[in-house]
Formats: sequence, structure tokens, C-alpha cells
Amino acid sequence: MTITGPLARAARALAQCPRAHIAQMANLEEEALRAFEAGGGHLDAEAQERLCKALEANGAVFLPEDKAGGPGVRLKFTSRDVRAINRLEGEGGLYASDDV
Repeated sequence: MTITGPLARAARALAQCPRAHIAQMANLEEEALRAFEAGGGHLDAEAQERLCKALEANGAVFLPEDKAGGPGVRLKFTSRDVRAINRLEGEGGLYASDDV
């Protein structure tokens, strides 16, 4: 996936990771990552792939561009979150159609 600087910055912010941590995980210089996030630097395809993997390892999920809008990023659910959601969804009892 091709990643832009602002998208990388948004992913890092969502994951609440310091720039130094992501730079180290992606084997990048922190200043190179800072410049890339600011839109003034360039990373080759291999460096972008390492950056994506580092951000994904910290919970970012990249969304492709589609008819609804441009590319994006969100946080993935942890297995703990999924269990909590399933438990909460099952607490409503039986459901049926309304005659309203």
C-alpha cells in the first residue's frame, strides 16, 4: 500500500505511539519520519512498507480509497474488545419486528 505522510501521522496519532518508537520499529531515522509526516520528505516503497507494518503492529488498519472517499485509517478491535461487544449485543434478550 502506498502511504502518505498525513495518513502515517494520523495512524501514529490514533495508535498513540511516539515518533521515535515507530521510527525504530520501521528502521527509519526519526527525522526522516518527521519530514515524511509533514509532507516534505520521501520514503521509498520498501521504507513505506516497513512503516505500514510498524503502524499496523501498533493497532492501525489502513483503509483503501473507495467511492465513499479517500484512503483512511482506523484502529482495529482487540480480541478483548470483540468479546465485550459480543457480550453486550447478547444482553438485549429476544428481538422481533415492531408493528410501529
